[in-house]
Amino acid sequence: MFAQQGSGLRLEWGAEGVTALGDECAVLVVVDVLVFTTSVDLVTGRGGVVRLRPWTAGARSARPADLVATAPGEVVETGSPNGAALCAAAAATGAAVLAGCLRNAAAVAARAAQIADGRPIGVVPAGERWGVTISATAPSGPLRPCVEDLLGAGAICGELAGCGPVSAEAALAAAAHRGADVATALAGCVSGRELIAAGHGRDVGLAAEAGVSTAAPLLVEGVFRA
Repeated sequence: MFAQQGSGLRLEWGAEGVTALGDECAVLVVVDVLVFTTSVDLVTGRGGVVRLRPWTAGARSARPADLVATAPGEVVETGSPNGAALCAAAAATGAAVLAGCLRNAAAVAARAAQIADGRPIGVVPAGERWGVTISATAPSGPLRPCVEDLLGAGAICGELAGCGPVSAEAALAAAAHRGADVATALAGCVSGRELIAAGHGRDVGLAAEAGVSTAAPLLVEGVFRA
């Protein structure tokens, strides 16, 4: 039941979503709009690669604004407690893993459909964790579903609407994206406001540039390439 059996397109949140969907889906698309999967798109879209790095307390993720000048062939090593950790967990299920965001939703959806070849596709919005902020270290609390990842996942689900029966979860995410002013929502949501207040407003702006990328980053042996 919790794997949304019978649906060709499925959606569930966070690490629990990876566990629920990983055994049945040929492809898992991880969505961490602010900021991990946006960073992966920026690097791979410029011909670079992203190598996943284990997350340690006090570490910092690579920021989108710092990656806009990535050179072809450049290797960026980065991790995150949400998106990167979920990508590693998703790969461990045996599914193909793609990094999706608002920038590359159409490209990632097309690549997912190609790889799945009629088998189920799972979209996993990362969400945030209560108690974790960019300015302080705190114990990781329970999942906080967040606006930015709902919209990113919804953009991808909207592009995949023809991939067989669509679960209620995936359909509602797609509807949320269709009805949203994405740039306003990202700037006004809790995660966006936190980044802007910390001086990272450009990261939010880059993440909100919907549909500008043709990169479809695929994770192979711990490395993302377009």
